[in-house]
Amino acid sequence: MSEPRAVDVRVGSSTDALTPISVATRSLAARWPQWIGLGLVVTAAVLADQVTKHIVASQLALDDQVHVLGPFAIHHVQNSGIAFGLFANATGLVTALTALAVGWMLVFFARSGARHPVLPVALGLLIGGSSSNLVDRIRLGHVTDFLDFRYWPAFNLADTFIVVGVGILFAAILLGDARR
Repeated sequence: MSEPRAVDVRVGSSTDALTPISVATRSLAARWPQWIGLGLVVTAAVLADQVTKHIVASQLALDDQVHVLGPFAIHHVQNSGIAFGLFANATGLVTALTALAVGWMLVFFARSGARHPVLPVALGLLIGGSSSNLVDRIRLGHVTDFLDFRYWPAFNLADTFIVVGVGILFAAILLGDARR
């Protein structure tokens, strides 16, 4: 009689020791802490932008300005287009595309909000700025711009939030690639 054959038991790999048996996966979907962070940033961005636009529109007549310092002035202008006045005659299209972009960012965040710790801040600024300008386009047919440096077209806080949000995302991508 021969001895019983020993069973080859391996934990964590297959019998060839190369192929994993199970792979632990971590969901990248946004969880409640990320959603709360996103909501706080979006709310702060929309409130700051809407309050400053209201102050400018109530204190300065259209095209009036107040010199602040150097080339900087508070200049009340209206823009029915996007950056640099592009697509000024296509407010409906700009409104629809902005709404689609905000929707896409929310879906992306729902799926990937836990991917990187800066996503709630970066996307919060993007969504907040875009949403605030979207509200103005729907409500008024234009956005109020007022930050004027003379050598650059006038803009508002929402535009600033969008640019800063994109900058944060870009920096996170560059730093993430540099670490690898």
